[in-house]
Amino acid sequence: MADLRQRIEAIAQRRILLLDGAMGTMIQRYRLSEADFRGSRFADHPTDLKGNNDLLCLTRPEVIREIHSAYLDAGADILETNTFNATSISQADYGLESVVYELNAAGARLAREAADAATARDPRKPHFVAGVLGPTNRTASISPDVNNPGFRNVTFDDLAAAYRESVRGLLDGGADLLLIETVFDTLNAKAAAFAVAEVLEERGLDVPLMISGTITDASGRTLSGQTVEAFWNSLAHTRPFTIGLNCALGARELRAHVEELSRVADMRVSAHPNAGLPNAFGEYDDTPEGMAREIGDWAREGFLNVVGGCCGTTPEHIAAIARAVAPYPPRPMPQVPKRCRLAGLEALNVGPESLFVNVGERTNVTGSAAFKRLVLAGDFEGAVDVARQQVENGAQVIDVNMDEGMLDGREAMVRFLHQIASEPAIARVPVMIDSSRWSVLEAGLKCLQGKGIVNSISLKEGEEPFVRQARLARRYGAAVVVMAFDEAGQADTLERKVAICTRAYRILTEQVGFPPEDIVFDPNIFAVATGIEEHNGYGVAFIEATRRIKATLPHALVSGGVSNVSFAFRGNDAVREAIHAVFLYHAVQAGMDMGIVNAGQLAVYAELPEELRERVEDVVLNRRVDATERLLEVAGRYRGEGGGATREVDLGWRVWPVEKRIEHALVQGIDQWVVEDAEEARQSLPSPLAVIEGPLMSGMSTVGDLFGAGKMFLPQVVKSARVMKKAVAHLVPFIEAEQSQGARAAGRILMATVKGDVHDIGKNIVGVVLQCNNFEVIDLGVMVPAQVILDAARTRGADLIGLSGLITPSLDEMVHVAREMQRQGFTVPLLIGGATTSAMHTAVKIDPQYAGPVVYVKDASRAVGVAQSLLSPEQRGAYVDRVKSDYAAKRDQHAARRQQASGLPIGAARANRTRIEWAGYVPPAPREPGVRAFVRYPLAELVPYIDWTPFFKAWELLGSFPAILEDPVVGGEARTLYADAREMLERIVAEGWIEARAVVGFFPANAVGDDVEVYRDESRAGVLLTLHHLRQQTVRPDGKPNQCLADFVAPKETGLADWIGAFAVTAGHGIEGKLAELEAAHDDYRAILLKALADRLAEAFAERLHERVRRELWGYAPAERLDSDALVREEYQGIRPAPGYPACPDHTEKDLLWELLDVEAVTGIRLTETKAMVPAASVSGFYFSHPQARYFAVGRVERDQVEDYARRKGMTVSAVERWLAPNLAYDPT
Repeated sequence: MADLRQRIEAIAQRRILLLDGAMGTMIQRYRLSEADFRGSRFADHPTDLKGNNDLLCLTRPEVIREIHSAYLDAGADILETNTFNATSISQADYGLESVVYELNAAGARLAREAADAATARDPRKPHFVAGVLGPTNRTASISPDVNNPGFRNVTFDDLAAAYRESVRGLLDGGADLLLIETVFDTLNAKAAAFAVAEVLEERGLDVPLMISGTITDASGRTLSGQTVEAFWNSLAHTRPFTIGLNCALGARELRAHVEELSRVADMRVSAHPNAGLPNAFGEYDDTPEGMAREIGDWAREGFLNVVGGCCGTTPEHIAAIARAVAPYPPRPMPQVPKRCRLAGLEALNVGPESLFVNVGERTNVTGSAAFKRLVLAGDFEGAVDVARQQVENGAQVIDVNMDEGMLDGREAMVRFLHQIASEPAIARVPVMIDSSRWSVLEAGLKCLQGKGIVNSISLKEGEEPFVRQARLARRYGAAVVVMAFDEAGQADTLERKVAICTRAYRILTEQVGFPPEDIVFDPNIFAVATGIEEHNGYGVAFIEATRRIKATLPHALVSGGVSNVSFAFRGNDAVREAIHAVFLYHAVQAGMDMGIVNAGQLAVYAELPEELRERVEDVVLNRRVDATERLLEVAGRYRGEGGGATREVDLGWRVWPVEKRIEHALVQGIDQWVVEDAEEARQSLPSPLAVIEGPLMSGMSTVGDLFGAGKMFLPQVVKSARVMKKAVAHLVPFIEAEQSQGARAAGRILMATVKGDVHDIGKNIVGVVLQCNNFEVIDLGVMVPAQVILDAARTRGADLIGLSGLITPSLDEMVHVAREMQRQGFTVPLLIGGATTSAMHTAVKIDPQYAGPVVYVKDASRAVGVAQSLLSPEQRGAYVDRVKSDYAAKRDQHAARRQQASGLPIGAARANRTRIEWAGYVPPAPREPGVRAFVRYPLAELVPYIDWTPFFKAWELLGSFPAILEDPVVGGEARTLYADAREMLERIVAEGWIEARAVVGFFPANAVGDDVEVYRDESRAGVLLTLHHLRQQTVRPDGKPNQCLADFVAPKETGLADWIGAFAVTAGHGIEGKLAELEAAHDDYRAILLKALADRLAEAFAERLHERVRRELWGYAPAERLDSDALVREEYQGIRPAPGYPACPDHTEKDLLWELLDVEAVTGIRLTETKAMVPAASVSGFYFSHPQARYFAVGRVERDQVEDYARRKGMTVSAVERWLAPNLAYDPT
């Protein structure tokens, strides 16, 4: 069998393999009767047998053999056995449980004979048999009784027993592979995989396993509710030969889900879709040619390793698909980072870039008296409410424990898990099954369709039971919590904690083969401040053990029961929460990944009163011998405080007629009385709709005219929109009551920031301007996938689609959206905007992908004119022709420029590197090496460092600050905007609307070619990681070097001990709550103002921190004294280039920066899949100290450098080309 696996895998590396098509569809062509299904053997069987297709393997084997042969002739490499319902559970409907083994053996034998005959005819093409294990007609995760959600009509053990019998028959009949297909409930599939593993182990076989799930509808989920990524996470432990999707959907509908699976899975991907969706007669209409076109495109895009057909497909379909995929190579297996990949109905991936994972503790009878009372009383509905509250309060995993002497723990665990499985709001998160008894843990594992966590196993009873339980946990597909507990008892000292965890890690990874990323160590959190001296060091012992475990046991995670640490203060919730916050702050800094906490009662470390925080910190960190007594002194003194303020407005204009008041309010952006005025107008006009179509639209038309004429500016328009929104919000209920159709819009535009990008200030401004000009705007928000945009455009009837993005990877996503619009037959105009977009990029990269109109919109002031031109029947044709002609000219211009421009070979560019005289140079060593975090940095300290010029630019008021305040055209509005900004800034600082956090670090480093090696310590003996840089490759004027950031770090061969710094700052934490408040009040103006100020504060923080780096932390320019203008002009020594910007255009270097500083754990800044930072008001980069270091733009890079760069980074060339697309000096296609 091992040889067979090698042969199949070798073929799969060379080409896309072909599965066969539908068996049932082909059987229907034979129009078989009841007598055909019965044959002579079952002529007297008491139950009707027609439709039991699996039985034909015994009664009409020649029919099945003919169908197999037809698919082989069509080009199939792999035959599926006719055993989809050949389990005792499914055959019970026919009373044929006794022949199940025979059905499977016969089904495999028929396919084996057909495959061998085909191979004999052409030995160059081997053929294989996949023994099919269908889903059965029951589901282990869903109750068949809507009135009893905890009921199940099949168990994991029932399924596993049935599948074991089927697997034995398939193997005995000659199956080469086993295929668990049409998985609508992942728990059923886990039972099947469990059975497969048991049978293979008992027979000593290695048979490749294929698994294929079913996405049932447009929701993108299985019938039991899982997303594609959750489905994969739940079954990844089986390490299948392929993971795939089949049935329920046609190729067009399945595409996005196969694409998603190909993104997340590090295994081969298969697909066998239906021939379209069933028509009114239950038939399938997708032709072989149509289906092949779609699947050929999948192959071209690199989604597939194995493909075939499901319901409705025929040998003609398979032949057409074979021709369509033949030109394309199989999908290369991606290198997916090692992460603990958990799942409920949705995926939860835990790794270095993750925030701390909250494990909800209240569904634990040993930790929650309320939950215990509910369970003991049999009130499982009430117990489910506790779980729901935990998830609503932020628990990403829920810990379930039923270890109570008055309970049957096993029965209670199963019942509760069944109950919450029927609650999607709860079931979306993974479950941590918590018990001291293995029987309870195993019973729980048999209830989870997702990938959960076993809490816990240990070496308490020795290695043999530890190994056995670990192997079983792995077979069930769970991660494990390993307690620091061995034969001698629980570890309470640092040394014992580390020693036990290290021993367990070695056993699990070296003997069991357990993935290290699925090992979660709990080094024991014990209570501090108990009055017993030896307990004082318990907090420090856990924190330091965590630090050592993370440093020495790669990929392992650390968790613990956080409430244990404060047990001495039970009854004083305020102090307990403070202890938890302080403990977690330091433990997370040390590397703690998750913890069992009450997700609804977590204090914020930075918001603790300073005195309380200091005294709690003394206790947790064991900094003083009298720490417990000092904490007791202040324990009862802290309560929350609040406050607020109001301001008055001049009422002089309030005596005007209501229509005039509304127009004045709109033009002036005054919203205080608009609801009152709208109500007065509603009572005086025929209908509420008349208020919108009358005074409100009249006023907004005035606003639009003034803006178009340059007599109003963007900040004023946004204020006007706020007034309009408040008025409309008041009138909508009255309009709905009258069943009115609403105001007639000039057009409907759907807008979105594309997938992977979180920036939306510019998009929001454009939306406001369009709304002010009577356009209906549907804003889908940020990070919106292409298919979501297109589906929404269809269902909402969008007249225009607008895409926005700020980071360079968004450009590639916009190209993808345009390509999908073309493929899916859209004709609506596509608008492109955002900071990194341009007319040239739109013309060269986006417009050729889409036959419909594509228009670059430079800023908000142009949006209305573009939209009106595209939607005007009189203007559209000429306007679109003009744009298309302009873009064609731009493409010609771009092509001509590329032909003329020839970059230097990378070797020549490196020969012209920056000339630095290293002899005699002494690299400055930082005063504070290592990593330092800043939490709740004083905002007042950042205000003087704000560069206001970009702030005004964001509002499309162009000019340098402060000169813009006196500009003869925009000066008045600039002054008003500046006053509003300063007023809000004062409140932000005084009331702490947002929190500034940062992390900075300095590391020994040397340049090696165009890379920079970063060392583990000052001995420079071990490389921590390598940073990769790009070099200018254009021909430079005489005397000008081809620069690379690595030029500014001392080369390794000089022997100089140089350093590099890194940083990440954010001023975005806390902003979402205030934004939600402003948006609920329809206050677009202040919402956008707040986002813009947060961006400026983040940049100011980066500037201030760099100043402190130069003067204090690195300290290479201690005497520097520069004013704000000099800082803006960058007159300082050293630079702070950011990944994704001109000197370092590759966004993927952020991954290394995040790893270097543990950015997400320390600051809460996370990266999206396209490396955008969340919160958006964040800045990150590297520090270079050399006096000759300068900012520069890498510009265009040639193929030779890209290939070399890909090799250095360990990425494929195509992947690097996608990330560097704006910088490529050549066309990668």
